[in-house]
Amino acid sequence: MAVRLGLSLPQAQQYDIGRDVPDVARTAERIGYESLWVYERALFPEPATQGLYGIDGLAWPDLYRGVPDPLVTLTLAAAATERAGLGTSILVAPLHNPFQLAKSLATLDAASGGRVLAGFGTGWSLDEYAAAGVAPFEERGRVLNEIIDVCRAVWGPDPVTYEGRITRIASAVVGPKPARPIPVLLPTNSRKAMTRLVDRADGWMPIAMGADRLAAQWRQVQDLAAERGRSAPIETWVRINASHDPKGHDGADRSPFQGSTAQIVDDLAVHAERSGLDAFFFDFQGTARDAEELKDLAAEVYEAVRAAGV
Repeated sequence: MAVRLGLSLPQAQQYDIGRDVPDVARTAERIGYESLWVYERALFPEPATQGLYGIDGLAWPDLYRGVPDPLVTLTLAAAATERAGLGTSILVAPLHNPFQLAKSLATLDAASGGRVLAGFGTGWSLDEYAAAGVAPFEERGRVLNEIIDVCRAVWGPDPVTYEGRITRIASAVVGPKPARPIPVLLPTNSRKAMTRLVDRADGWMPIAMGADRLAAQWRQVQDLAAERGRSAPIETWVRINASHDPKGHDGADRSPFQGSTAQIVDDLAVHAERSGLDAFFFDFQGTARDAEELKDLAAEVYEAVRAAGV
């Protein structure tokens, strides 16, 4: 069975959000991509008080300057498309008020005809947490748990009631409701995060950084699901942070998905075969100079994947 393919929308500073997002979204759907994805970076601290991913001395990339709001970006894409899924990979959920986030996602899902895929994570930026002011960074895990619970309540039948540490909803009608139950997908970077995924979420959002590593992570998720008695299937979308170079890269030290179109397709085939997973999405926005180049690259890679029978 052919892998399902998605594409990240243009959010870097070289793009015009109002013009390029609808254009790329419409083109990607026409090419055959099944889903469209956004990520969240709330701000770019200058000077940075913390390194990238919380690692001392690691600089933030210029790609993170001026990243547009993810849900506004998805709304632009929704209005320009008819079928493609609309995913967040990831939304730093604890930066948002739980009730308002649940209502915004429900509204987008209702407006798009049931196409939202809610990828949530806790993030890592102390500056973003300070600016958002919803909860301290140290409470991010508990806040994410509450956000998932609030979403389930708000998206469910009326009257909605909820009592949590941040959110209190007295008996109320809350609409619009999603067109269908919105899948909540989570990454896993610890045993606690994996347990949250198995116990609370609908799906998994890993990053492809090596076929053997991805396969091993997937086995861990499946083993924990069996251990905790989960019988529901785990929907999975694998993020591919790709860097395209028409000339390719030689050598054993080449990182996965860094190189020519043929090399990227080969890497995809190996990741799909070894992991058994069948849904991947490419993020090429950092490697393209403008929307035209991004659309051309998206078409070239999609056609190459299908021609290779992946």
